[in-house]
Formats: sequence, C-alpha cells, structure tokens
Amino acid sequence: MSTLQPQGDKLKKAVRWISEKRKQMPDINLVKLVDDVGFQFDLSPKDSQFLLRFVKNNDDQNPA
Repeated sequence: MSTLQPQGDKLKKAVRWISEKRKQMPDINLVKLVDDVGFQFDLSPKDSQFLLRFVKNNDDQNPA
C-alpha cells in the first residue's frame, strides 16, 4: 500500500506547521487546525481537503 505524500512547498510547510501545533496542543480540533493553516499558507480548497485527509489518515495509522 502506498503512503500519501503532500506535493508542493505550501503543503509540505503546512504539514510541518500542523505537526508542530499538534505537539503543542494534542487535543486541538483537526478541522479548525486545517482551516487555519489553509488561510495561513493560502491553500486551495482542494489542497485543504487533501491536508485534512492526510492528517486524519496519519492519525488512523499512528493512534496515540
């Protein structure tokens, strides 16, 4: 099975930003976090949807 990988610098930076925020605040709402990062990094709606799926998929593969 292949692993989803973000494409493009904006998405890669957004993934790193989300990772850092989740370390600081593990209980943060993912939808709000992705929404915030979408505005911060000027992501398209398609990129934001991908990012939400990516983060949720990562959670499913690495439960706490």
